[in-house]
Amino acid sequence: MTSAPAAPHPPPRLEEAVAHCREVTREHSKTFYLGSRLFPPRQREAVWAVYAACRDGDDAVDEWTGAQAERGLERWWDRVQGAFAGAPASHPIDTALAWAAVQHPIPLSAFAELHEGLRMDLGGFEYRDMDDLALYCRRVAGVVGFMIAPISGYSGGERTLHHALMLGQAMQLTNILRDVGEDLERGRVYLPASLLDEYGVSRATLERGLRSGVVTPEYRALITHLSGLAREWYEEGRRGIPCLHGSARLAVQAAARAYEGILDDLARGDYDNFRRRAHVSGTRKLLMLPQAWWELRGAAARA
Repeated sequence: MTSAPAAPHPPPRLEEAVAHCREVTREHSKTFYLGSRLFPPRQREAVWAVYAACRDGDDAVDEWTGAQAERGLERWWDRVQGAFAGAPASHPIDTALAWAAVQHPIPLSAFAELHEGLRMDLGGFEYRDMDDLALYCRRVAGVVGFMIAPISGYSGGERTLHHALMLGQAMQLTNILRDVGEDLERGRVYLPASLLDEYGVSRATLERGLRSGVVTPEYRALITHLSGLAREWYEEGRRGIPCLHGSARLAVQAAARAYEGILDDLARGDYDNFRRRAHVSGTRKLLMLPQAWWELRGAAARA
């Protein structure tokens, strides 16, 4: 006798789903988590849901290879679309994302761009120039600004969204500069070929750096240049923070300052991003909060 098919698992309660997203955020990005804690309760829960959903897609392409990664990414995209359609799967992240999408006008189009960015990691995309790298940074991180701004509320329309995009791009470029060695071990090189040629850095130079940790003058100059570009993006991105509503301003300002601090630590480590992972300690992040508050106060006074 054929047994009846198992009943589908009911979706988890919202409280359980949000708690799961909170743990995902805290585990994978202490900097983002610190900033999220400064949002009001209902907003921070939506921020955790968005972060966990984005992280879930990133894990699909990082934890698997080949056809498995491809299938995993497409399953993730199907789940995101289901959550936005009000039919979340049984995973807690989907439950939390579906709730967040009802509470706030988070655009599905931002997740569609993220999906395209993650596909760039699957296809062995060749980064020929800064336009290619900027496109990647936009898709996998810049568009997160489009997700967070509606949660916080904002004024200034498209101009504010542009600044949010630039801030996300700055954070992603920071990630890339921090993780050159880790990415090399995965067979990925995000540094544009045109810049490698301009600064006299070859793939062999990168591989030698991974083995020995030696930072050549040419490589140091290249990373210094890209760090400077990231700081320009931070500066442009921060112009939109005063247009966010309420405590979201301090939340985003604190996260941006902590992320930019990674560039400071990278410089202190003589730009060795092959075998050393630049970071900002928890204590230092907390000490940045008064600075972030003071900068916001100054920006408001100038507005």
